[in-house]
Amino acid sequence: MSTSSVSIRLLNSADQEVLADVAPDVFDGPIQSDLVAEFLSDDRHHLAVALDAGRVVGRVVGIGSAVHSVHPDKPTELWINEVGVAPTHQRRGIGRSLVQALLEKGRVLGCVEAWVLTDEENTPARQLYGSAGGEELAVPCT
Repeated sequence: MSTSSVSIRLLNSADQEVLADVAPDVFDGPIQSDLVAEFLSDDRHHLAVALDAGRVVGRVVGIGSAVHSVHPDKPTELWINEVGVAPTHQRRGIGRSLVQALLEKGRVLGCVEAWVLTDEENTPARQLYGSAGGEELAVPCT
């Protein structure tokens, strides 16, 4: 999958080095190699990255993370945890491409539903998930 000079790919346990060069503000905090290894070695965790192909070695300019889960009384589902795109690469469709890559992974895994949670005030996230085909459901506060 490609968005101009950016390519989207899902990482696996052999791809830890891909996260050696990440643009600022893609993740919430600094990457920790032990956590990268643990995340990527867990088959239920999924990380899609956007790589700036305009460089000799692709720099990560966006990420989307998800977890697929099973439950004794529910079908397999995908929870999209986080999507982050470097400010230098926002508003180019990269976030939507990352979400679509995660949704496709979910389909391959047999997930029948995908969901996210976001604050009502987070307009950019709500627009992103809507552009990827998401439907907003109101969750009543108790």
